[in-house]
Amino acid sequence: MQSSELDRRFDFALVLIREAGALALDYFARVETLTIASKGLQDVVSEADVAVEKLIRGRLAESFPDDAFFGEESGRSEFAPGQGIWVVDPIDGTQPFVCGMSSWCISIAFVEGGVNRFGLVFAPVRQELFAGGAGRGATLNGRPIRVRTAASVREGLVATGYSTRRPPSDLLPVFQRLLESGGMFYRDGSGALSLAYVAAGRLIGYVESHINAYDCLGAMAVIEGAGGQVSDFLSGDSLFSGNALVAASPELFPSLSDLARYG
Repeated sequence: MQSSELDRRFDFALVLIREAGALALDYFARVETLTIASKGLQDVVSEADVAVEKLIRGRLAESFPDDAFFGEESGRSEFAPGQGIWVVDPIDGTQPFVCGMSSWCISIAFVEGGVNRFGLVFAPVRQELFAGGAGRGATLNGRPIRVRTAASVREGLVATGYSTRRPPSDLLPVFQRLLESGGMFYRDGSGALSLAYVAAGRLIGYVESHINAYDCLGAMAVIEGAGGQVSDFLSGDSLFSGNALVAASPELFPSLSDLARYG
């Protein structure tokens, strides 16, 4: 895909994610009235998730009918190898959302040719929009951001995601190694938002034994645009099945990857 076509999609997504954020905020203002259902252990979905994804999917289908779509709530459309595909989480951090907390966001990524081309993460309550991609740079509300250089986990906070799709025994040794190395963990209920904080230099790294693509690709692209390094998440069928993830500055990435070995 030519760069002009990627730019057109990026510019469209910048407008779309704010429109989606306004709709999500409207639901958030009356969260106590929403219909909420359980999808599994510590996994809920609200009518806001469904409505926001419907808006995003509809707008993208109107403007880019030849692109595929993969969303947390409505699943994926037909997808051919090499086809451009939008990967969307309408509300990442639904549990904080339904509890009236601000640590939730909307995540949009565009993958083409097996490459994560760009991503956006918008936290409406906090009015923070992170955007970028490899070769595109990264911004927070339009201002350039960079990952924070750190040679050791002692130099900041590392976000530690956890999925009930994996046993606690996957995570507990990582916690132990992190703490024994002088590090400290951080978690606020949204993987996408924590990853965006890595891009902005607020956190120095992120580790998780399994995360779905719609929860991370948007922020992973921003991290790469901000000069950070991420693990090879899209290997194999991980776009649709998920994968382990490590993200950090290039200086910290090797030691954090070793610390975060799972299994």
